[in-house]
Amino acid sequence: MTVTRVVADLECADLPRTTAFYTDVLGLHPVMDHGWIVTLADPARPEVQLSLMTHDETAPVVPSASIQVDDVDAAHAAAIAAGAEIVHPLTDEPWGVRRFFVRDPAGNVVNILAHG
Repeated sequence: MTVTRVVADLECADLPRTTAFYTDVLGLHPVMDHGWIVTLADPARPEVQLSLMTHDETAPVVPSASIQVDDVDAAHAAAIAAGAEIVHPLTDEPWGVRRFFVRDPAGNVVNILAHG
């Protein structure tokens, strides 16, 4: 299992206003908008990303970070073997990702995902 991308997730109440802030201040531009989550990226380096979320569409919390892996099932099995708390079960989401949320030892909730 290999980590392929890490994106910070920030919870916000006003998605348009917060999106405008990161566009105006840092020059990031929306590359995905589902209405409850907007992912922004640097146009010159699209791998540099930040996600803004009002809530999570199917999970009970907004995660601190999203970590994309090449084998989400292996990551899930490793989290269970480590005795980690699974906050959101391994799920195939309608927007094309397979993911689960896990709580790390410091209490951070992390979204571990793979694109379909």
